Order: sequence, then structure tokens, then C-alpha cells
Amino acid sequence: MKEIVSSGYSVWIGEKSLTKLDFLTYSKVAILVDENTKRNCLYKLPKFDNCTIIEIKSGEEHKNITTCSFIWEELTNNHFDRNSLLINLGGGVIGDMGGFCASTYKRGIDFIQIPTTLLAMVDASIGGKLGVDFNGLKNQIGIFNNPHSVIINPEFLSTLPENELKSGFAEVVKHALIADKNLWNKIISTSFNELIWKEIIGTSIQIKNKIVASDPFEKGERKKLNFGHTFGHAIESYYLEKGTPILHGEAVFMGMILEIELAQISEENKQEIKNYILSNFSLPYTPKKSNLYQYLINDKKNKEDKINFSLLKNIGDCSTDNLLKLDEL
Repeated sequence: MKEIVSSGYSVWIGEKSLTKLDFLTYSKVAILVDENTKRNCLYKLPKFDNCTIIEIKSGEEHKNITTCSFIWEELTNNHFDRNSLLINLGGGVIGDMGGFCASTYKRGIDFIQIPTTLLAMVDASIGGKLGVDFNGLKNQIGIFNNPHSVIINPEFLSTLPENELKSGFAEVVKHALIADKNLWNKIISTSFNELIWKEIIGTSIQIKNKIVASDPFEKGERKKLNFGHTFGHAIESYYLEKGTPILHGEAVFMGMILEIELAQISEENKQEIKNYILSNFSLPYTPKKSNLYQYLINDKKNKEDKINFSLLKNIGDCSTDNLLKLDEL
């Protein structure tokens, strides 16, 4: 079992990581699940008394204030006090929304993230970003707040369909491209089915953890993590509004392809990145840029009425605050 120490909490990685759960100091404990994690993952957690199961529907379309109201009602109806604990068992939607609900219930109760998807393991559960979508815009309402701890059991990956696993890998690719050329070389030289997940997860978390520790509130260095996400979030919002939501990682892969065209990197590197993504991952149709403008102009990172991009300088290096007008895209 591996421990990665973050800002005020630990990330535990390994099959025995669930043994780190300790509920004796809490008056009440709730576990937030969706129908998938209730069926496939809940039984793997240790059994303990005085536990409430709160079940919500899966999917980005349910990551909203309405679902938050339901969670807060369940905590209130079960008389949870400020010495209670919420365990978020699921992917990025569960972690983002559960952490947000815990952080705002009675001005804040402890929460533990137990990510069950690759995406949540390497990205969403690290760094303290919490929130929900609002009026069709991604993560429009939210806060920064760290969990009590993060428990990562790679065994949960066996419960995922292949498209979910590959979607989560988009964040691993992103971490390699912005900060670790050696990881990138390892990725492109190894068959996807031969990757050793415990190693990949550990390396990816260390990259993000180092960046977040240096800039917890995204004033500078942490903005690098937005690579692929400016166009990516716009694409995700586009499909969400159409009523045909796509996976977050799919949108990020498409976002990375669009954003490397704006970057000052060599044509050889651009082609290497695009070839790797397109030959290994089946992606939805990429909308026309003109169809994404309405989402780009509402991106929370924007400055001076310009779209704010984090763009590659080289493989393994990234610049921030690249401000472009819509007609420059």
C-alpha cells in the first residue's frame, strides 16, 4: 500500500487501502452512491454500524443543485450533526457533488473520497475542487475544500466498461503532456491493455499533487491542469444541452486535439499526440468551433473578454494564461 501526502490529508493507494477507513470518532456516517456503485462497489467496504446509504442517479446530467437538495435533505432527515462523516463512493460526479454537499452542510462536515473510476482516481479526487453544473455550464457553482482522506483501490477498475476506463485515461495523458515526458514515452510505447494501473495511478497522482501543492487555489501553476479542458468543457456542455451527454474524458481528448492546434509546438509533436489519441480511443463527433462559442464565452477562467487557454510549449511542458479572442480560434 502506498501513501501520497497532500495538503493536510493522505491519499492511500492499493488493495488494502480500505483498511484505512476509521469511523469510531464520528457520530454518524453516510455513504453516497449511485445505482452502479451501490451494485458493484459498496459490498467491498468494511461493514459498520450506524450507517446511512444515500443513493442518487448516475450521470453528469444529475450533477446539479436539485440533487444536492436531495442529499442535504437525507442528511437532515437522518439528524446528521457537524461531527458526522460523508463517504463519497463513485466517480467524478459523486466526488465533486458529495464533497460540495459535505462542505456546505452545517458549514462543513468531514468527507472521504473513494473514487471508483480511473478518471476520479487520477484527477477528480485530488486537489479539493468541488461543485456542480448550473444552467448547462460545467462546474459553475463550487468551492475549494480538501477531504479528510482519499482511498484508492485499483480493484474497482475491474467494474468499469472499457469506454469508461479509456475516458479516465485522458487525464493520465494530460498529466504526461503538461509535466512528464518520461510518462508520455511510457504511455505511447505500452499497449493500453498492458498498463500496470497501480503504477500509472501513483505517477499521475504525484504529478497533480505536486502542482496543486504549489498552487492550491489556481492562481498560477495549477492552471496547467486546464490543458484540454477549455474546449473540453465547452464540448461537454454542448452535448449535455443536446440531451446526449458524453464522457468527460472523451471531451478532454477532443479538447486536447483542438488546443494543440493553438500551441507553439512542432508539427511532429502535434501529429504524434493526435495520432496516439485517434488511434487508441474512439471519440464522438467534434462539434464545429462556432457551435462552442456560447460555452467558451462563459468559461470561468476567462479574462478581459478573452478565452483563457493553457497550451503546450513542448511535450512535458505547458504555459498558462494564453488569452485569445474568439476570432483567433
